[in-house]
Amino acid sequence: MKEKLVRVGTTYVPVQDPNVSARWYAENLGAEINYQDEDKVIMNLADQSFFLVRAEQNESSNFTDYKGNQRFSLTFEVDGIDTLYKLHNEFKSLGIQTGEIEDRGHAGENFVFSDPDGNKYDVWSELSPSFKKMRASFYEEV
Repeated sequence: MKEKLVRVGTTYVPVQDPNVSARWYAENLGAEINYQDEDKVIMNLADQSFFLVRAEQNESSNFTDYKGNQRFSLTFEVDGIDTLYKLHNEFKSLGIQTGEIEDRGHAGENFVFSDPDGNKYDVWSELSPSFKKMRASFYEEV
């Protein structure tokens, strides 16, 4: 197969009430809502499409690893340590459930936060090399 996967286009997130959750994502994370009905909300967040989908009680996008730890399935990237610390402080001041900043033994630092439905997300202080390259070429054109 010559074709390769190029990017993730859409992430589906289980929520109890898509409209309530959409408001939280818009107010706290800056998501842009594109479509709403009683079963789902489609929004842009971090240059990606997110579908907030009405789900059964206690559903989440989390999973349990082999050591019994509940884990996130998605990591957001920010541009550097300073940005990570500022965002961490902002999330805490907004009352978002936010874990401590961690050094996990690789480049950069991380922290985990949760939405009101308990979906966990990771934030990493390092932009991926391909995104940096794409971003640099974009700014060269401007």
